Amino acid sequence: MRIMIVEDDQTLGKAMSASLTYSEFAVDWVGTVADARHLVTSENYDAVVLDLGLPDRDGYDLVRHLRGSGMSVPVLILTARDAVEDRVQGLDLGADDYLVKPVAMAELQARLRALIRRSHGRGDSQVRMGRLQLDIPGKRALLDGQAVELSGREWAVLEYLVIHQRRIVSKEQLIQAITGLGQDLSGNAIEAYVHRLRNKLEASGAVIRTVRGLGYMMEETDGTTL
Repeated sequence: MRIMIVEDDQTLGKAMSASLTYSEFAVDWVGTVADARHLVTSENYDAVVLDLGLPDRDGYDLVRHLRGSGMSVPVLILTARDAVEDRVQGLDLGADDYLVKPVAMAELQARLRALIRRSHGRGDSQVRMGRLQLDIPGKRALLDGQAVELSGREWAVLEYLVIHQRRIVSKEQLIQAITGLGQDLSGNAIEAYVHRLRNKLEASGAVIRTVRGLGYMMEETDGTTL
């Protein structure tokens, strides 16, 4: 899952970026509304963590821009402003959650996971497909209750495909979802991750189908080879 952090405090920005990256999120960190607006026009994000007291404009302006442009990306406001009227304003403008600094990184991660699940119509943190179960908070894949050994990138690809199950996901979408700015990943690398996942999930009832010319689709089967 790819996150954009909009935070001008260097210490906090580095801490959040490091914590989320360690937890297998792909993270881009910027310090101004202008930079954030530039990125959201060219990159796809699963969620935005937004400070309000930014040096060029108020963070509320970014929320207005996103919702006014029809962008539904989940926005979590993280700010030192703790007044009720600030919370109300942020949520009324279209933010999805509001946290007051300081915040435990574990809570921030949990809130982001919940926002992302809800944005895809999934409230449960445990997702099942056939004999496969994804424990999203624990970042584990279980097959008949036994852990499937996955690399960080393999988990990221599988999580994205399962959350978007029964929908076509292009290679470019996968690349954007699991890499941050400045990180290179080729279509061939995506093919390799998908190939490994297919081998590890064989006979699970969860299949990654290739949709020729478009990408991949994760779906359940009755055992018929696709």
